[in-house]
Amino acid sequence: MALDDYVRTAGIATELVNTTAEVWHGVDHLPDLDALVAFAEPHGLAELAGRARATDLRAVHRLRATVRELIDHPDRERLIAGASALTTTVGQVTLDARTRWAVSLRPRATLSDALSLICGVGVLGVVQTLGEDRFRACSAPTCSGAFIDTTRPGRRRYCMPGLCGNRVNVANHRARQARE
Repeated sequence: MALDDYVRTAGIATELVNTTAEVWHGVDHLPDLDALVAFAEPHGLAELAGRARATDLRAVHRLRATVRELIDHPDRERLIAGASALTTTVGQVTLDARTRWAVSLRPRATLSDALSLICGVGVLGVVQTLGEDRFRACSAPTCSGAFIDTTRPGRRRYCMPGLCGNRVNVANHRARQARE
């Protein structure tokens, strides 16, 4: 995983954080191992997902809470220390053939190790490249989600634009219709 691939990795961290029951009004989107495997496979983690165990699910739930805590309190030093802790125990920094810094998983890594590394790289990359003001809470009034904004202009407002943004737009449209 290249260290400059922060857009993809921060996106995965945001997706992971927003699987909690608090965001989905009581429905956890990672309730069991099957859901964890389904979450991991589209992110290129199918091999590790196939070996996932119940301990991975518990570790990913803890990771999800840790990453949410980082997003909710975006102090630069705290973000760097927290993300560094997520990456240093599970990976090794190397210089790849294209002279890019990369992090590779240690041998016998688990799915939770891979997700920890991904989240740590995402947080570190965004802090370094875009700054700590890119860690935000969702602006939708009925959502308690959070996200890492990797957009070029840095104006993202919703944790899930297709869901939260659409809900706000529909509510605004209905309010305009009611006034007319």
